[in-house]
Amino acid sequence: MATKALFNTLVNWFIRQRIDQIEHFIKYPVETQEGLLFSQLFHAEETEYGQKYGFSAISNYRDFQKKVPIVCYEDFEPYIEKARQGCKDVFWPGLIKQFAKSSGTTNAKSKFIPISAESLEDCHYKAGKDMVSIYVNNHPESELFQHKNLRLGGSAEMYQDFNTKFGDLSAILIENLPFWVEIINTPNKKISLMSEWESKMRAIISEVRHDDVGSLTGVPSWMMVLLQRTLQETGRSNIAELWPNLEVFFHGGISFKPYKNQYKELIGKEIRYYEIYNASEGFFGIQDQSGSDEMLLMLDYGIFYEFIPMDKFFSGVQEAIPISEVELDKNYAVVITTNGGLWRYLVGDTVKFTSINPFRIKITGRTKHYINAFGEELMIDNVETALKQTCEKLNANISDYTGAPVFMTSDKKGCHEWIFEFTRKPANIEEFTDIFDTALKCLNSDYEAKRYNDITLRRPVVHVAKPNLFYEWMASRGKLGGQNKVPRLSNDRQYIDPLLELNRP
Repeated sequence: MATKALFNTLVNWFIRQRIDQIEHFIKYPVETQEGLLFSQLFHAEETEYGQKYGFSAISNYRDFQKKVPIVCYEDFEPYIEKARQGCKDVFWPGLIKQFAKSSGTTNAKSKFIPISAESLEDCHYKAGKDMVSIYVNNHPESELFQHKNLRLGGSAEMYQDFNTKFGDLSAILIENLPFWVEIINTPNKKISLMSEWESKMRAIISEVRHDDVGSLTGVPSWMMVLLQRTLQETGRSNIAELWPNLEVFFHGGISFKPYKNQYKELIGKEIRYYEIYNASEGFFGIQDQSGSDEMLLMLDYGIFYEFIPMDKFFSGVQEAIPISEVELDKNYAVVITTNGGLWRYLVGDTVKFTSINPFRIKITGRTKHYINAFGEELMIDNVETALKQTCEKLNANISDYTGAPVFMTSDKKGCHEWIFEFTRKPANIEEFTDIFDTALKCLNSDYEAKRYNDITLRRPVVHVAKPNLFYEWMASRGKLGGQNKVPRLSNDRQYIDPLLELNRP
């Protein structure tokens, strides 16, 4: 009892200290960000990248904006490749020893994101501790530390290449975790680091079915697959029967909207859901209010944020603004400068601010995952909200989906084409299509204008996917696992055409 009391005292002290620090950057957001930027410019001024762009001569944000270019991965790749081959002081002081391999959802080719010692400790691990600190501060009655956390990462095989290592971010994080963190996580490190998905699933279920799980951490779609299979293996009717002490699911990677009702049924009791915004490039946001769908932008993780208004982005203008100039309810592409050595890097996500005191955000989509073939500027956030409304009206559930344009021809107008995999199908797919279409019109005025009297866009085309279609498709692409995501929207037909072909009887 004395040991437990001491542990709780230490945890509570740490949480209070960290909450005070979070409240400080909430109170002084612009000063926090500016201080961070100039600290990093000073830190990296003798690197190859720092000398090329004159970091030592940058004295204010406007200098930084003028001197340092906004880059995507392809622009920055030559520097990353040089660092991967063991060169020091390329874009961050010293040798970068680890790189997170990620295909993401932007390109099919692999990306190698630098993970410095600073980004590992001061961003990724710090965020993991903050996630728990914020939750426990909101819910002091929580028994989180008395039970196991079920984590579900992606493929965790590590590779040695040149003088550096690369692998999934989850592998890097797990390999470097202190031993005391492993005590509260399940499955164990050996199982978590397994790379073959089906074998890994069987091993996870074999271990976790006997554990006392109090929390879940992972991507909603893949966690759902694991939980469903666990119920099948154990013969339980819901997760609460297996893990009665389960109290929270920390989720990220994709929108939770399509899955919320399914999780309520699957778990069988009310638990809390906390969203996190993490990527290989950094950890950006944490839900700081229970029951909210907004995330606090974390401003002291060694990441300096800039934002490109999406109306400019669509027109090809890449002019970024600092956090002090953002507006509410406007879509922005996210640009980051990090303590991993990424400088004005276009991360590929879009967000909108729901609050500026403090700065809270929602993820609205991807800069390359939208439909704008007809000027409708349809983002994932519009679609997820419309689908949630539609499914609630028709008592339907969707597990996966994707959408793309059908381009105009000389004798036919264009439209949007969708393929949905349902866990509970609507009684009438035509009614589903009409309600979904109407919801999109209400949420997106550009879409509504293009759909007016079918002048530009005709009624959407909707297909029902056969069971497990998306799982089979992801498997065929070697994309099974917690860090791989189904592309929801595309401005071309690179995803939907193979899915439609695979869906043929």
